[in-house]
Amino acid sequence: MVKLEVCVDDALGLAEAVVGGADRVELCAALALGGLTPSVGLMEQAARMPIPCYPIIRPRSGDFVFTATDVAVMKADIRAARALGLPGVVLGASRADGRLDAAVLSDLVAEAHGLDLTLHRAVDLCPDVEEAVETAIALGFRRILSSGGAKTASEGIDRLALMMATAKGRLIIMPGSGVSLETLPALAVLPLSEVHASCAAPLPIGGVPLAFGFQSLHDKRTDCATVAALKAALKAL
Repeated sequence: MVKLEVCVDDALGLAEAVVGGADRVELCAALALGGLTPSVGLMEQAARMPIPCYPIIRPRSGDFVFTATDVAVMKADIRAARALGLPGVVLGASRADGRLDAAVLSDLVAEAHGLDLTLHRAVDLCPDVEEAVETAIALGFRRILSSGGAKTASEGIDRLALMMATAKGRLIIMPGSGVSLETLPALAVLPLSEVHASCAAPLPIGGVPLAFGFQSLHDKRTDCATVAALKAALKAL
């Protein structure tokens, strides 16, 4: 059966993912920015959930070229996730040329020793995806989240297929970005074992929060019915 990972960025979305039947949660802040490290409070909530929740460890928006100070923050966040009992973390780091920064990742992986490891979409910036897959395997990652180097996973099918062929079952390639009931048929040509989606619905907008800049025009939150529908579609594959 294909597992469904759902990304959430608040406590209500976390609850919706669990009720909807998600197999795992990627825990974030600021999904509109691609996901940042969640607060300790949200991680504490996630640790009480009946399904595994993995926080993304990303200290800021922008690129994935991290300074020594960034790395120190990331290592502290990994320690916080471990202390709260979360079973895995989501990591990534790039060099200026887009290749994975194996040195920084090795440092982060060492800090996360014993936790399950997902490599995030920093991999989609890599010029040589076969090299990236081999690097991830050598570092000990269990899975790679990728859109296949495209804006959405359904547009990146050829590269996702190449990643899966390169991995040869040594780790999981998990398509993510734009995964929905509508795009799942296109992705079903791949040998899927896990997929990643937000399963989000738009939130009501307007009033004082919007006028004061406390809300954007595109705010969304994970919806349990959408999670359940995608989970059912995955079971039917």
